[in-house]
Amino acid sequence: MLNNDCYIIAEIGVNHAGDVTLAKEMIDAAKKSGANAVKFQTFTAEKLVSKETPKVEYQESTTSKNESHYQMIKSLEFSYEDHIPVFNYCLEIGIDFISTPYDIESAEFLVSIGVKIFKTASADIVDLSLHHYIAQYADFAIVSTGMATLGEIERVVEIYRKYDCKLTLLHCVSNYPCAYESLNLNVMKTLRNAFQCDVGYSDHAIGPYPAAAAVALGATIVEKHFTLDKNMVGPDHKASSDPKEFTELVNAIRMVEVSLGSAVKSVQEEEKQMRNVSRKSLFIATGIKKGEVFRSEALVLKRPGTGIFESEKSIVIGAVCTRDVGAGEMLKIGDFKVV
Repeated sequence: MLNNDCYIIAEIGVNHAGDVTLAKEMIDAAKKSGANAVKFQTFTAEKLVSKETPKVEYQESTTSKNESHYQMIKSLEFSYEDHIPVFNYCLEIGIDFISTPYDIESAEFLVSIGVKIFKTASADIVDLSLHHYIAQYADFAIVSTGMATLGEIERVVEIYRKYDCKLTLLHCVSNYPCAYESLNLNVMKTLRNAFQCDVGYSDHAIGPYPAAAAVALGATIVEKHFTLDKNMVGPDHKASSDPKEFTELVNAIRMVEVSLGSAVKSVQEEEKQMRNVSRKSLFIATGIKKGEVFRSEALVLKRPGTGIFESEKSIVIGAVCTRDVGAGEMLKIGDFKVV
C-alpha cells in the first residue's frame, strides 16, 4: 500500500448522498486530482444514531433545521449493495478503496467484499469492540485521534499490537473547518514518540498549507474531505476540498516531499558552479621570486574558488617558491615546496 511517498486519501465520506453514479464521478475526480485512495463511510442510521441525538454546530449551519440528526444520517446512508459496484469500480480504475465502518456488522460486510484497509473515526476511539474486530481482520488500520486523550489512544494501540495489525495514527482536530490555531501539528511528534508507530494527519483546515506542513513533520498519510462542489446539499461539502483545491493540496505535498530530499549533507550538482566561482582561493598579493620563502603578507584571498583554500595556508607559509609568481596570480600546488 505505502511507499516512501505520503499516501493521500480523498475522504468522500457521505458526500455521495447515497448516489452510486455520483460516487463514481467523485472517484474519477479524486484519482485525477492525485489521490492514492478514496474513503467512504459504512453504517446504518438505526445502528449508529438514537432519535434524540442533536446535531453539532457545523451540521446545524449546513443542513435543514427541520431535519433531525437521525434524518440527516439516514439520508446519507450507502447501502451494502451500493458498496459493491463502487468497490469494484475502484479496482477497475486503480485507486484504493477504504471505508470507515461504524459498527462490527458493517466491518464484517467490508471484509466479506475484500476491503483490506480500514479507517476508524475519531469518535469511535471509545468503541473498543470495533477496534478488536478490525485489528483481527484488516491488513492495515488507520485510526483517527481527534477528541482523544493519550490514555484513550494507548488503549486502542494496545489492541492493534495484540493482533499484530499494521497501524497508523492520524492526528486530527474534530471541527469542520478547524482553525489554524487549534491544529497543533506538533502533536504528531508526540504520537510518534509515545507509541513508536507511523503517524499521519486528517486535515479539516482550509487550504493546502497545514497538510504540506504535516508532511514536513513526517506524516505518512494525509486525509482530506473531498467534494465535486461545495454548494451541494449535505453537512460536509462546505468543509471539503473541490477537485481544484485537492489538486493544489496534492501538488503542495509532493513539492514538500521533493524538497525534503535526503538527510545526507552533500554538494548538490547545481551548487558546483557556484562553489567554484564564489568561494575564495589563495592569490599572490605581491610578486614573489623563485627561492623566496612564502610569508603571510604575500598571500590574499580572492574569487574564484578553484585554487588552494585558506585551510591549507599554514602549509604554504614557510614553503619555498618554485618559480617567479607575479602579483594577482592564483597560487597553484606546484608553486611552492615544503622544506
